[in-house]
Amino acid sequence: MREHTVTQRLGAEFLGTFWLVFGGCGTAVLAAGVPDVGVGYLGVAIAFGLTVLTMAYAVGHVSGGHFNPAVTVGLAAARRFAWKDVPSYVITQVAAAVAAAAVLWVVADGVAGFSAEESGFATNGYGDRSPGGYSLLSVLVIEVLLTAFFLYIILGATDTRAPKGFAPIAIGLGLTLIHLISIPVSNTSVNPARSTGPALFAGPDPILQLWAFWLAPLIGGAVAGITYALLLGGEDAAPLTEATEA
Repeated sequence: MREHTVTQRLGAEFLGTFWLVFGGCGTAVLAAGVPDVGVGYLGVAIAFGLTVLTMAYAVGHVSGGHFNPAVTVGLAAARRFAWKDVPSYVITQVAAAVAAAAVLWVVADGVAGFSAEESGFATNGYGDRSPGGYSLLSVLVIEVLLTAFFLYIILGATDTRAPKGFAPIAIGLGLTLIHLISIPVSNTSVNPARSTGPALFAGPDPILQLWAFWLAPLIGGAVAGITYALLLGGEDAAPLTEATEA
């Protein structure tokens, strides 16, 4: 496999994370609630899945296609990724998410009367900020659980024992299913970078709840990374950068 420079790998992570946040959150902010023709929760779930699927094929062979601090930590815990590279990946992912949210804010603000704070701007939340009014405990449980399963899907689909070239499809569909389950509960994070970008533009309340959407996904990713090989074996598993190559 061709080696890529650090700049190329971080550039790929930036592009992939930007697309995930702009595509997924952009669908939620711009298209979900349009009268008569809005895409609703189903459309948002599909949009998030498509962002990961398309970018995993487009740049996954360069950076590994993490686009998510919880994925990076989970892969490191599974010994598929070097711990020394975790900080640079996470910083890049958060920067890309903030950049995507900034561009989305500029677009959304083009309509008279738009307010990121009043609309929620696709932010995550619990209690009175949960779409369905779910408690903090409910949100923490579902975010840990779904992030763990997201990592199990990623680790399994990229295992050398799995069929080659199909990992992005499984991962994208997995993220779609995760959103179908949990949009009403937490507006679905499973990705601290995705949560951080929009929160910075939507007032103090989302920022005050942001800790939960770092803590829970990171725990879920780490648990899956630590337990995958114990549960399913996989000493012959390939790094994500190799397994996502078509």
